[in-house]
Amino acid sequence: MMDLILWRHAEAEDPSDGVDDLARGLTQRGEKQAARMAAWLDRQLPEGLRVLASPARRTEQTASALGRKFKMRAELLPGGTPQDLLELAQWPRAKGTVLVVGHQPMLGQTIAQLMGLEAPECVVRKGAVWWLRQRQRLDQSQTVLIAVQSPELL
Repeated sequence: MMDLILWRHAEAEDPSDGVDDLARGLTQRGEKQAARMAAWLDRQLPEGLRVLASPARRTEQTASALGRKFKMRAELLPGGTPQDLLELAQWPRAKGTVLVVGHQPMLGQTIAQLMGLEAPECVVRKGAVWWLRQRQRLDQSQTVLIAVQSPELL
């Protein structure tokens, strides 16, 4: 069994001319969103999980709110693919839990692919978490949606 938790970065500063997209940080609201979601996650997460984040400033700040060690990986930068994310997370081969802090549309595309949806992607709100589990049932691999949580609901 493997759990894959996808956490979209919290609200970030708007893009502006001359500012590198990867340097955009969280807004004050985004910092509060990240803190609320981190507090919820901290109560749910098992020990020994792997945490991976895009090296963009806004995802680094979001992941930092959790207060756990994480690795920044270029495969999770904007423009990455669901295949990049799944390979990095070792889905569904790995055991345990992997938390990925990343961007749209990659997260939504990954969810749609794993859940077998016809839509090319799911909408993932800023700061929200989608928790998926891979399990074996009757010699069949299944992806189960465990939880969807938005920071506005905490």
